[in-house]
This record gives sequence, structure tokens and C-alpha cells, in this order.
Amino acid sequence: LVMMSPGLVVFAVIPFGGDSFLGRLNVGVLFILGVTGVATFAIFMGAWGSRNKFAMFGAMRAVAMLISYEVPMALSIVGVVILAGSMALFEIVEAQQVVFLVVQPLGFLVFMTAALAEMSRAPFDMIEAESELVGGYHTEYSGMKFAMFQLSEFMAPLVAAVIATVLFLGGTKGFDPVPGQIWFLLKAFLVVFVLLWARATWPRLRVDQIMAFAWKGLFP
Repeated sequence: LVMMSPGLVVFAVIPFGGDSFLGRLNVGVLFILGVTGVATFAIFMGAWGSRNKFAMFGAMRAVAMLISYEVPMALSIVGVVILAGSMALFEIVEAQQVVFLVVQPLGFLVFMTAALAEMSRAPFDMIEAESELVGGYHTEYSGMKFAMFQLSEFMAPLVAAVIATVLFLGGTKGFDPVPGQIWFLLKAFLVVFVLLWARATWPRLRVDQIMAFAWKGLFP
């Protein structure tokens, strides 16, 4: 439940239209960064509670990687906030006369790369490397407990796609007569397709390569 809650709460503040009340939250960007960081505690607590050394190895990898990639992700969002002049998600969408993907392609690339790592998807899925860690931090879980872990992981691409759509793709902006909500869904599904494409294409990296890429590549 702790792992699932960030995704559910993020959906609550996404501006799906002009009458979105929570989408006008004046610290929307900070709110998203704050609630998505909660999953780190859930991963570590899940491994600690299972009393399994392989699960703990997976959790330590997970915590190190999540914290490392949150830094370049936050920096990529700073450029969006500066261009929009606001941290409210609704005002960020309104500020995109030209989508920020065109204005800040490097920021979008850094954000999507960090989002892939945050989701523990290939090529950044060392947390659950079957050859070394069996199932990672949820090795000892089965039944509905395992299902909750998996459900939160499968929600992650949708959450990342929705956030990327708001920050870089103009949110509900599109062309008439198609409603803005339809444009939003099309953009979000396109981002999910790109995430799945990357997952199916790239081979898995070693854990030292993953950490080096965060601090020596994306961070600078």
C-alpha cells in the first residue's frame, strides 16, 4: 500500500482539464517529487521484514539507485519550472505555447532516463536481477502481498507517462475538435510505448555502470 500510494496521489493532482482543482496546487512539482520518494521506504521496509539477505541486497541496490536518479530527475524538472515561472502543474501546461519537449529536449531525455531507472525497468533492472538476487526485495512475498508489489511496479510507467505529458508535452493542449482529455491520453500512451520500447530493446547494465551513469552522466 505504501508503494502504491504515491502513484494514486500523483493522479489526484494531475490537471486533466481546465476545471481541475488539485491541478492548480501551487507547489505541484514539489508535491510530486515528495510523494514519489516515499516508495524508497516501502522497498527497504519490505526487504527488512522478509529477513532474507538476498532481499536486503536488492533493497540496498534499490535505495541507492532511486536516490541517485532522483537528483538528475529533479534537475531536469527545474528547467521546466524556470520556463513556466510556476510550480503549479496547471500553469506549466498553460505556459507551453510550444511544448517544452522542443524547447528542452535534453531535459526531457534526462527525465525519461531517470524515470526508467526509478521504475527499475531494463536496462536499469538490477534490483531484481534473477541471476544474482532471485526476485530482489520481494523474494519472500507471495499471494496478495506479492501482487501489491507488482501492481505498484506496473503503475509506475503510467505515472511517469502522465507526469512527462504534463511537464514536456503540453498536457491537454491539442487541436480542435478533439477534446483535451483525449489528447492527454494519446500523449501519455505514446510515452508508455516509448518506455516499453526501451525496455524491450536495451540489455541490462551492471550495477556499477548504472550508478556511474547517474552521477557521471546525467547529473553533470
